[in-house]
Amino acid sequence: MAPNTLPGTQPADTEAVPPRRPARLWRGGRAGWPRTLAAAAAGLVMWPAFPPYDLWPLAPVGVALLTMALYGLGPRAALWPSLWCGVVFFLPALSGIVKIGPDGWILLSVVQALYFMPMGAGIALAARLPGWPVWTAALWVAQELVRGRVPFGGFPWARLVFSQTDGPFTGYAAVGGAPLVTFLTALCGTLLAYALLRGPLPAVVARRLPGAGPRTLRPLAVAAAGVLAIGVAGPLVPTPTGGRPVTVAVIQGNVPRLGLDFNAQRRAVLDNHVRRTHELAALVRAGRVARPELVVWPENSSDLDPYTDPEARALIDAAVKDVGVPVLVGAVVDSADPRHVENRGIVWDPAGGPGAYYVKRHPVPFGEYLPFRPVLTKLITRFERIPRDFTQGGPPGLLRLGPVRVGDVICFEVAYDEVVRDVAAGELLVVQTNNATYGRTSLPPQQLAMSRLRAVEHGRTVLVAATSGISAIIAPDGRLIDRSAEFVPDIQVAAVPARTAPTLADRLGPWPERALALLAVAAVAVAARRTRTTEGA
Repeated sequence: MAPNTLPGTQPADTEAVPPRRPARLWRGGRAGWPRTLAAAAAGLVMWPAFPPYDLWPLAPVGVALLTMALYGLGPRAALWPSLWCGVVFFLPALSGIVKIGPDGWILLSVVQALYFMPMGAGIALAARLPGWPVWTAALWVAQELVRGRVPFGGFPWARLVFSQTDGPFTGYAAVGGAPLVTFLTALCGTLLAYALLRGPLPAVVARRLPGAGPRTLRPLAVAAAGVLAIGVAGPLVPTPTGGRPVTVAVIQGNVPRLGLDFNAQRRAVLDNHVRRTHELAALVRAGRVARPELVVWPENSSDLDPYTDPEARALIDAAVKDVGVPVLVGAVVDSADPRHVENRGIVWDPAGGPGAYYVKRHPVPFGEYLPFRPVLTKLITRFERIPRDFTQGGPPGLLRLGPVRVGDVICFEVAYDEVVRDVAAGELLVVQTNNATYGRTSLPPQQLAMSRLRAVEHGRTVLVAATSGISAIIAPDGRLIDRSAEFVPDIQVAAVPARTAPTLADRLGPWPERALALLAVAAVAVAARRTRTTEGA
């Protein structure tokens, strides 16, 4: 039996392998254009699964196409088509990055695509083992684990899980967190590939697929049963929505202009949020809305340091006193080091003024701080827009805000499992964000999808406050209670459940992801060893 085939199949791809002489493990040869184009098509198919299109079934279909394109290849041959799958996927999925420059968008997309290469090599190896759909799905989790951490803390955008907010797999987030949803989404795709590769098909079609050989109904039955079980069980996972009712308000003040220069009118941004808060107070006095027990402003709602700017402090203080309840204010604050600033969420009390605060723990590389600053500022003049680096905060953002303890994360941090998990002990979750630079692109709806996933994962109401949108109030089951449009002022008020009970995902923490990633690594190691043993025989 050839080392890159399963029992009962014929070699899927000879890759210039002479008869009766197996190829060496790392001499995969060229994949060929048909497979490369199929892999690129897989990336193109996966892209509309993500917001704003939300065609969630396309994510497992894309996984299936990539799996079929790589099936039967050697690991080296799998690198090139895997890269193209990633490039074709990330370019449209991250198209909002073009607002900071086409070069940054293309470079980031290509860098993210590089992570698909080792995953693709692993898929090619894992496909040689019995039960390969499971090991292949686990490799998607391993890829996202590494991509979300390396380098500079990683970039966990466009993970498979974030395409499934409106799908039947969302409920699994409360069981095993975001990584379990990625695994099950990928598993449905690999089971589909298994059915197509090994199940009964018309002869004219079967001959064109890799792994052509004896075909039976069993693979089709196994795949159908697996996909059906995953899809049916997901909506049955209990998503508790009860809790102590708390009336909350979210303020979206809007910005004077979109794009990179929106901060040029910092006073106007602050005035907008102050004005909306006074309007909220007037609505409460008129009896048109319920009196909130807490109010949330977005990130960058005050880019004038309220600790050192007396006028900014007076404006915020007057608005908070008018509404009469604590307000979580997003502000950029001068650091003790003149070369740095802090991105804070400040609890502003109507009686005591600014009190407890959270400093963003995961500033955005090349956006909020500049690695290799002396070199890059000489090469790219656009980086002059980042004159000072944002400091990295320490403690998690657990803050007492009126009658509840909230878990605060700021903007980009909502994509990181561990950052949100650290504040899930709060009774409510808050996402303070500023999307003005990326307004009217796919990025704000993608961030909203992440926030909805976090609501289910931790069983918490999530309050999303954005300067320009999309702001939202999200129930613990991921349902949208309210949602703003972009680039309009908005005031959202609602009674929501405040919860303290942890989900199973909270109790398990990072272990589902670690276990699935280790499973993937072990499968690849076993496949590599078996291949070497077969070649040496």
